[in-house]
Amino acid sequence: MKVDILVYDGNDELDVVGPLSVFANAGAHVKLKSRLVTLRPQSRVKGAHGLKFRPDAYLLEEGKGAKKFARRTDWPDVIVVPGGGWHDHQAKSGARIEAKLVELPTFLAIARRSVPIMAGVGSGVMLLVEGGVIGDRPATTDAPARADLAISGAQVRAARVVDDGDLVTCAGLTGGIDLALWLVEREFDRDLADQVATELDHTRWRPGD
Repeated sequence: MKVDILVYDGNDELDVVGPLSVFANAGAHVKLKSRLVTLRPQSRVKGAHGLKFRPDAYLLEEGKGAKKFARRTDWPDVIVVPGGGWHDHQAKSGARIEAKLVELPTFLAIARRSVPIMAGVGSGVMLLVEGGVIGDRPATTDAPARADLAISGAQVRAARVVDDGDLVTCAGLTGGIDLALWLVEREFDRDLADQVATELDHTRWRPGD
């Protein structure tokens, strides 16, 4: 299984490294590869709290937009969209800025046609909303963004993780760890997910708990 975690300046660091840690630990036991990707070439991504990290790859070449990217054949099995910066209307980077710039939601709208699982962490769910991925489907997000999610027409669930088949969403921050563990359980098995949770010293929350 191939997982792309789509990162951008201003994303919340824990929304990124939580799922990444789960997938990396699981990848030591099964065929699961995860990576951090940006839309455009970018040597460093700066998180909401100042952490700088180097993405593994970028998706859109210079001069080539999201529509041309739609013709690619090597799509990942999962795209995870982290949140960050949605609640600060004065922020100079983050999910709200990415929504206004349009390109990232446009990419998500195209990606949903070929990617088996679209996943949103915290306010990253609002970028899926902007890309038309959620519509009136069941979903959750972090508590401060639930009003915006409801306005969008989604069926808001006050749950830590919501699984709606090819769409999986969760609350923010440590919720991303439970989302990733749930995907490991769903796509592989529960024993592996429980083992990874133990390795991370994390008490799991599963849909239905």
